Amino acid sequence: MYIHELSLRSFRNYDQLSLTFDHKINVIIGENAQGKTNLMEAIYALAFTKSHRTPRDKELIQWDAEYGKIKGSIFKRNRRFPLEIVISTKGKKAKLNHIEQKRLSDYIGALNVVMFAPEDLNLVKGSPQVRRRFIDMEIGQIQPTYIYHLGQYQKILRQRNHLLKDLQRKPHADRTMLGVLTDQLMEHAATIVDRRFKFMQLLRSWATPIHEGISRKLEKLDISYNASVKVSEDMNLDTIKKIYMEKFSEIETKEIERGTTLAGPHRDDLIFYVNGKDVQTYGSQGQQRTTALSLKLAEIELIHSEVGEYPILLLDDVLSELDDYRQSHLLHTIQGKVQTFVSTTSIDGIEHEALKHAEIFHVREGTIEVEK
Repeated sequence: MYIHELSLRSFRNYDQLSLTFDHKINVIIGENAQGKTNLMEAIYALAFTKSHRTPRDKELIQWDAEYGKIKGSIFKRNRRFPLEIVISTKGKKAKLNHIEQKRLSDYIGALNVVMFAPEDLNLVKGSPQVRRRFIDMEIGQIQPTYIYHLGQYQKILRQRNHLLKDLQRKPHADRTMLGVLTDQLMEHAATIVDRRFKFMQLLRSWATPIHEGISRKLEKLDISYNASVKVSEDMNLDTIKKIYMEKFSEIETKEIERGTTLAGPHRDDLIFYVNGKDVQTYGSQGQQRTTALSLKLAEIELIHSEVGEYPILLLDDVLSELDDYRQSHLLHTIQGKVQTFVSTTSIDGIEHEALKHAEIFHVREGTIEVEK
């Protein structure tokens, strides 16, 4: 899988832009605030219909424009597919093969992308929200219906929290609607957790040997899903639903007292262990970075195993954050099999065969020139 052409209109600091890319390595060079990351963001948004940097879509559109547009031509299973995302103040439209998709979840998965940016090095030591986002975005790429369940869960969760706040002020009010929302929430919650467990098993199977290779067989990585409800990965969907039902019945009074939903996938977390120790709490910075790198390389292989093609890799200003050994391991692993975009202020000091035959793009103030 690779992206051959990309065109932008009124996206961030790009008025109009049209580029063709090498199907192996593309290096985008420029000083900060010139548009390197904006280009990476455009490719990411073409895959996910959203930015990795901001939840506010209007920030992607130039301030004096009515809409922003991203168009791409991708090759997947040796066939060309045109993709298009239009972002406006009225919402988003996504087209796959010139056909507008009724739901964004029907579009996601057409283009598979793995992003590795400096903030991803905080995957281990950052907040649980960072790790939940990581797992949600990756499952969504290989199982688009997961995005639907996640969206429904978040919608019902907001409604339920609003109702719980009302009941907090009026504890003797009718709770019938709460029961309805709880039943709806549980259905989606159980499905989300069940799919997260299955994904974690796949991720672990890829990440553990990769981590062992990077650490020269000195470290063993394990990944655990820390659920807010006592469920486990060896349970089936019906059992998970039953336990959720019991849990919500047990905590209903406490939830009304606090005015918020106290259990569910929105409160779950991932825990990474190296040689049996929690890396977030006890790991060195080097171990935390090796874990993050192992997870990203595992994502690439996992997507390939599930969809039959390698995803596109976006390395956004991250090479300079890695030491020479991890940098070399990353570039060696992807060489020749993954279309890769590298953004950097300079390639000086990055000595690797993979970059010697790369297509070089220079970015300055929203304009891009291809190095001949």
